[in-house]
Amino acid sequence: MEESKAAKATSKKSPDQKIRDGYIGHVLEHGKAPASIYQFIKSVKIKEEDFYNHYNSFESIEKDIWLHWFRQTVDTLKTDPVYDEYSVREKMLAFFYTFIELLKTNRSYILQTVPRKIRPELTPYYLTTVRKSFKEWVGELLLEGEETEEVQSRPLIGKRYDEALWWQFLFVLGFWIKDESKAFEKTDAAIEKSVNLAFDLLGRGPLDAIVDFGKFLFQNR
Repeated sequence: MEESKAAKATSKKSPDQKIRDGYIGHVLEHGKAPASIYQFIKSVKIKEEDFYNHYNSFESIEKDIWLHWFRQTVDTLKTDPVYDEYSVREKMLAFFYTFIELLKTNRSYILQTVPRKIRPELTPYYLTTVRKSFKEWVGELLLEGEETEEVQSRPLIGKRYDEALWWQFLFVLGFWIKDESKAFEKTDAAIEKSVNLAFDLLGRGPLDAIVDFGKFLFQNR
C-alpha cells in the first residue's frame, strides 16, 4: 500500500509539465491553440495563479515545450556512460540523432504548429529560448574541440561558429519535417553528411594551409 502511494507521488506531474502536456493535447485535438487562457486552465483543471506562476502566454508554453525537449536530449546524452569518450564531432552527431528520436514521438504536434519550410537565417519565436541554450551548449563543445584540435581557432569567423551550428540545427529540423522516407532514413543521412561537413570545415584544412602560406610570403617578401 505504501509503495503504491509512493509510486503515485513519484509519477505525479509537476504543474508546468501538466500545462505543457495539456497544451499539446489541445492542439492535437482541435488543430489550434486554445481560444483563451481562461478556457485552457478550465480544461486542464489548474488554478489561474498556478498557470501564471509558470507561463504568461501560450507563446511562452510553446517556447518551453521546445526548451524541455532540448534539455531532455542533453540530459539523455549525459547519462550515456560512453558520451564523455566521444569526439566533439561524435557528440554533435549523437545530439541530433537523439533529438530527432525524441521529436518523432511528438511529430503530430510539430506538424500542426511548425511551417513546412524553415529558413535557417530566421529563428522562429518558439525556438528563441532553445537557441540561447543550444549556443551555450555548443560553446562548451567548441572549446573542447579547440583543446583536442578538432576545431581550428580562426580570427573573426571563429566567433560565428556557434551561429553556423545553430543554422545546422534549423536545417536538420526543417529537413526532418519534410522527410517522408521510411523511418526517416533520409534525415539520418542528412545529419551524418551535414555534421561531417561542418566539422571538416571547422577543423584544419586546405584553406588554413593557404592562409599560412600567404602570411609566410607576406612576412618574407
